[in-house]
Amino acid sequence: MTATRDALNAFLDYPDRPVPSAVAGPLAGLSLAVKDIYDVAGYPTGGGNPQRESEMGIAETTAPAVQALLDAGARFAGKTQSDELTFSMIGMNAHFAPPVNPRARERVTGGSSSGSAAAVAGGLADIAVGSDTNGSIRAPASFCGLAGLRTTHGRISMEGAMPLSPSFDTFGWFARDMAVYAAVGELLLGDDPHARELRRPVRIAELEALLFGPEERSVYGDMLERIRAHFHRDPGFLALPGEPAELFERFKEIQAHEAWQVHGAFLSKRDRDLGPGVKERFAYGRSISAETAEAARRRRRDFQSDFAALMGPDSVVVMPSQPSAAPLKIATQAELEGYREKALTLTSIAGLLGWPQITVPLGEVYGAPFGISLLGPAGSDCQLIRIAASLLS
Repeated sequence: MTATRDALNAFLDYPDRPVPSAVAGPLAGLSLAVKDIYDVAGYPTGGGNPQRESEMGIAETTAPAVQALLDAGARFAGKTQSDELTFSMIGMNAHFAPPVNPRARERVTGGSSSGSAAAVAGGLADIAVGSDTNGSIRAPASFCGLAGLRTTHGRISMEGAMPLSPSFDTFGWFARDMAVYAAVGELLLGDDPHARELRRPVRIAELEALLFGPEERSVYGDMLERIRAHFHRDPGFLALPGEPAELFERFKEIQAHEAWQVHGAFLSKRDRDLGPGVKERFAYGRSISAETAEAARRRRRDFQSDFAALMGPDSVVVMPSQPSAAPLKIATQAELEGYREKALTLTSIAGLLGWPQITVPLGEVYGAPFGISLLGPAGSDCQLIRIAASLLS
């Protein structure tokens, strides 16, 4: 497989197979791209690694969440690039030509849902399915000028998807039109179990400190003003119950341990020619003991309890989506890893909590998109989509 069937390198050039969809339904007439970690009957599921694609064979059934979109009338447009085994957030897979960020062509798309974000931002698909383990929807959405929701963990089935870290993996999607975005949410999420209206915005100084510099802080301040105007009140401050760097370390231990449990047998059979960064992250996962992972899970449970105790049922956290605009494609591996450390520290908070977070494309820095995020309590996904739509209207 290669990624050369379109000018944005978004889609994979799998042979076309018929994928039936309903003639009528709420998504009728809309095209649907699917990240190549989800099974689609008649297609392989490569997960961003050519050897996995060749060994896994052809899927016989379609992932239930994807099938629900087809049954609602969406028309399958193809499978899209993913970072290798989804273990990256930059959007540059060593095995394929990098997807093009239509909003900032000299910069990366972000990943691991790289092809899906490029396809939607570039107008090649109306809807594109992705996933978010630690920012794989939120980062490319922020980089490509799109809204992107990390859903409440476990709320949408990940059956029929290649896992990375099951206790963090979530379903997500992109769409340029917020009415379309909301229609997908209504279909897959149903009614929010969190019934309280989110009326009280709060900020977390420790997370805002991860913004890169004065340009980012200035634009972020402008976005905060739009948030304030929406809620008709100034956000208060909430003290994060823990150091961001320490919390991210616990996240990494859990994620890497689970990733090795999922992929270790495949990776141990022979050299899989993993790309830079991905190879080192799996080696780290192999080194994490079950005892270390369990201690990290205990810390996660404590953090969840402490954070929930600080948040009122009507509270919503306003926070940076990413520390800056997307990195430049010419950045060195060391520069990318430096960006990645701050970026994933930000995105790990929602993952540790299991809560939904939506990035909203309200800003621009260095001539490139730059989003702001809203983090809500578990089960407030649809309400976050409605708030994002209102901010963008």
